[in-house]
Amino acid sequence: MAKNIKKEIRTSKDISYLNKDFDSFRTELIRYANVFYPDKILDFTESGLGGLFVDMAAYVGDVMSFYLEHQFNETNLETAVQDENIERLVRAAGVKIVGASPAIVPVEFTITAPAEFYENEYRPKINTLPKIRSGTILGSKNGINFTLMEDLDFAKVNASGNLIASVAIATSSNNAPLTYTLKLTGVCTSSLTRTQSVTIENNFRAFRTVLLSQSNINEIISVYDSDGNEYYEVDNLTQDVVFLRKDNLANDQYEVQERLELVPAPYRFVRIYNRQNNTTSLRFGSGRQDVFDDDVIPDPSEHSIPLYGDRKTLDSIAIDPNSFLETATFGISPNNTTLTIRYRYGGGLSHNVGPLSINSVKDLIMDFPSSVETTDYVSVRRSTAVSNLVSAKGGEDPPTLDDLRFAALSAGNSQNRIVSKQDLIARVYSMPNKFGRVYRAAVRPNRNNPLAALLYVVSRDASGKLLQNSPDSLKENLATYLNEFRMVSDAIDIMDSPICNIGIKFSVSIERNFSPQAVIGQVIQNIISYMQNSAFQIDQPISISDIVNIIINVDGVISLIDLQFKEKSGLDSVTGNSYSQFNYSVASNTSRGMIFPADGGIFELKYPEDDVVGEAV
Repeated sequence: MAKNIKKEIRTSKDISYLNKDFDSFRTELIRYANVFYPDKILDFTESGLGGLFVDMAAYVGDVMSFYLEHQFNETNLETAVQDENIERLVRAAGVKIVGASPAIVPVEFTITAPAEFYENEYRPKINTLPKIRSGTILGSKNGINFTLMEDLDFAKVNASGNLIASVAIATSSNNAPLTYTLKLTGVCTSSLTRTQSVTIENNFRAFRTVLLSQSNINEIISVYDSDGNEYYEVDNLTQDVVFLRKDNLANDQYEVQERLELVPAPYRFVRIYNRQNNTTSLRFGSGRQDVFDDDVIPDPSEHSIPLYGDRKTLDSIAIDPNSFLETATFGISPNNTTLTIRYRYGGGLSHNVGPLSINSVKDLIMDFPSSVETTDYVSVRRSTAVSNLVSAKGGEDPPTLDDLRFAALSAGNSQNRIVSKQDLIARVYSMPNKFGRVYRAAVRPNRNNPLAALLYVVSRDASGKLLQNSPDSLKENLATYLNEFRMVSDAIDIMDSPICNIGIKFSVSIERNFSPQAVIGQVIQNIISYMQNSAFQIDQPISISDIVNIIINVDGVISLIDLQFKEKSGLDSVTGNSYSQFNYSVASNTSRGMIFPADGGIFELKYPEDDVVGEAV
């Protein structure tokens, strides 16, 4: 069905470029004729010949004015009405157009393993603990299938040598465990996985485009050709490097699970989504694989157009721009090969299933150690059960044009680069957690280099206490990640934030009808709540008046007799507590009723039960 563009234009927010319509054109033409041809035509009424010519000219002007204003409106994201133009403007704003998105949900996997007696204690039999592979398909009551996105290793242990899975005794006899129940949680998605093969003929084509068969494709898992070359997805074809995830095998692997590597991507593609039919295409580069392209600065003579005839002047030598398309600038175009493409597809609001909806295993991919017995293999495999304790979230229908328009307008404010202090902080916190968790970050200027910034970071251990030195793998991942967004002339020095451990001691006067122990305990609890790690940022001072108000506002406290702040460092000989090795002085950093941390430092009440002491006077 044809679209009435004129009707849509008039009902939308117009920008009138000429500010003229039919009546204004007609009035202007009659005035022009009366001024310059007063003795030729005098009758400009609607029934007269002059009126006919004026109406025809005004009509042409009105139509041309309409299309001119229409084209002008279509260049503005706020006033464009044609689907194709809106999509073009959205892509130009850097917003990816996608289809329906799948739901994501954490699913609890449960297995039952036999017990064994090892080193004077019972434990789950290690060689029967399996690894459930990604790609395992689960079923739900709603008929929506879910796919496991990560491997779950039930034999994996933490730094203390204990299993990371939760372990409970399932059955026992004579106080001896017979079987154990182990639970691990894995992230699952409602999108399905498919592998598609595409044969590429022996006919070179720049920017070759391959259409995928399924609709609503939301992720390209991998693309390989028959020669084993891997093609990487990039935001644009000029991006020649990509981030890769690798398992971290260093000593800090328990704090940082994966390493972030930056690798070259000569074989690359961009993903293009078509809203009209919900299809997805892969567009590859323009370079030839069989042409050696290793020149940093190409020789112009190799790309000139041979001109015959006039050879007297240099003006006869021209550069053929099409010859540059065959270089590796935009990546390699596949030729005379077979592409194997794995991708995930599907999604929608209906995929947001409720709690306890996922209750069956349709395709279990499970690996065991080679030494496992057949009976144990069958028993553990049959005992596998799944359940989602929370609802699946994230499933959405394809975005509408208005949604895309709003996203594109908002994207103009977010720059994909680091310019300001806020940009740097946002990039630090946006790095995926598997590459290391930055708990707090702050930026300070470098006094020795005006083009450099000092980035202070601090991390936490498994118990929630601040680490004196963040893992080296975290800093390396952070440096690799930030390097792709920083300005060329800028430098970022990643530093460990000095941890300023302190203790608080106070004395108060208490009313007679109150229990001193209860009042002191309440004051201590209030101070601990105020001084918890989540309440402090790097370079944030402590307000002494806040601590005073906390103490005197507790019921039963008459007055505050004494309040002292003490620095804590090294090993405490009395309590045996180990504090930060950073030497910090409270007295030299107190000013105007505030206690300031060291430059780039952060306060921590590391052992609240020992570091806050109170007494009743």
